[in-house]
Amino acid sequence: MSNIASTSSNSVVTPADGQDGEPRIVKVKRRPARKQVEKGQIEKKALAQTGQIYNLWYHKWAGGDKFDEYNVKEKSQTRCVLATDTGYTRADGGNNKYICLFFARGCCPYGQDCSYLHRLPPKESKLPDAARDVFGREKFSNYRDDMGGVGSFLRQNRTLYVGRLNESVRGGKEGEMEDMILRHFEEFGEVEKIRVLHGRGVAFVTYISELQAQFAKEAMMHQSLDHDEVLNVRWATEDPNPTSKEEELARLKRVGEEGIAKRLPPELVRHIRQLDDLEGLNDGLVGEGSDDEDGAPPAKRARIEAAPAPVAPQMQQPTGLLSFGALDSLKSVAGAAATKEKPNALGSLADYGSDDEE
Repeated sequence: MSNIASTSSNSVVTPADGQDGEPRIVKVKRRPARKQVEKGQIEKKALAQTGQIYNLWYHKWAGGDKFDEYNVKEKSQTRCVLATDTGYTRADGGNNKYICLFFARGCCPYGQDCSYLHRLPPKESKLPDAARDVFGREKFSNYRDDMGGVGSFLRQNRTLYVGRLNESVRGGKEGEMEDMILRHFEEFGEVEKIRVLHGRGVAFVTYISELQAQFAKEAMMHQSLDHDEVLNVRWATEDPNPTSKEEELARLKRVGEEGIAKRLPPELVRHIRQLDDLEGLNDGLVGEGSDDEDGAPPAKRARIEAAPAPVAPQMQQPTGLLSFGALDSLKSVAGAAATKEKPNALGSLADYGSDDEE
């Protein structure tokens, strides 16, 4: 019998081996978080001053040689290995829901004494503040020009830009580059899709969860795949493909509907579904024989399709000397003449006018 450790408590639910077959609570001792490095082991090189003003937004000197940490081609000295580094910390027993940034980069020296979580965020997890990322850093309204940094709170971004891929050593097999990227990036979350721009050394990795994308961005920055390349990982810009925009809009709509349904009382949700069934909006409860040729129920088809335009009555062709247009003109002239000859009931009083407003 295998026990699955929980990330928030020391109690896990496992299948029972008894005759009743009921699940039982088993107490297990979880592994403490490992110290990834020792204090003082990594020496961070001071950035050489190449200007007079230090830009906190881009982490570089203004007026210098445009050196910043995203353009550096020096491989990171550490890397996070979830299989050996994950464990409980002081944050598991408290109210801190944020992940340790240095743990994601593989260089946290505190281990189980760290005040942040040392684990991968589950894809269903939610943060207490949507204006902060998974590490507790405040987001901004706009992205940086180089698409680095924390990101924006105005857009849910799940796609990473991965640059500096080494395509010169690949064997030429179709899908080999995609498989290699998936093998390295799926360690930090469930990957939805990967797109590689062959010949440019660029790939786009889309995760199911935005939180896992934030974690993978920090974990894979300045790392290597199977060769000596140094990856440049940033946020991807919005995909201009109309199909991708429609898929993302449909996904956001589906997530929103599921979130609203979870917050509403179950009884209210049940009544709403019953009303939809009565009105024919639920395809699953409509009889099989009531569908049209293309599979749409008649009640739903009546709501979707527009009503047919009214057909103007066809006028009979005139058999006399005058056409219908001439007859209509004569009727209009006759009506105007009758109105003009009608006597005025007020007589001369109707023509009386006064300049006095009183």
